[in-house]
Amino acid sequence: MIDERTGWARTYRRLEALALRVFRALPAPVRRGLVRSATPSFTVGAVAAISCGERVLALRQPHRPGWSLPGGLLARGETAAAGVAREVLEETGLRIEVGLPVTTVVAARVRRVDVVFGIEVPQCFPVTAGGEAQHAQWVTFDDLQEVDEPTRDILDALARARSPGAYGGSVRGVR
Repeated sequence: MIDERTGWARTYRRLEALALRVFRALPAPVRRGLVRSATPSFTVGAVAAISCGERVLALRQPHRPGWSLPGGLLARGETAAAGVAREVLEETGLRIEVGLPVTTVVAARVRRVDVVFGIEVPQCFPVTAGGEAQHAQWVTFDDLQEVDEPTRDILDALARARSPGAYGGSVRGVR
């Protein structure tokens, strides 16, 4: 006699494999439409943590309480690297090139994703705020107490990324 749970599990896996093969055979625009209609949408932004020594470049913006880091939402079809370079140029006048992101913050409750890039500069040079930014200043991380929730989430993620064992995690076993 076949255990019903094993029989059902095997049947379910076969149906799932069949559905995935059918999905793969669909034209790409149809696949994308199905995925977009069945999954939640998120806003995606890119942020730059530009630091010199113990200081980071922070901005005051009219639409955000307290300090924030340079960055903003990505335009449709824009990469995170291109988006953060565009936003930093608009808000500070600085032309930056970025490497790989340092961390990514996913705020599932509000459906927001922020890709965070770190940039080290040798000295804290004068920066003039522009675009949406009203004020730009080099501040210590300790000075960044007055920030909004997205900025606090980013600062917390940066601290975790800089801590020893940042590549933490573990494997509990295999199936």
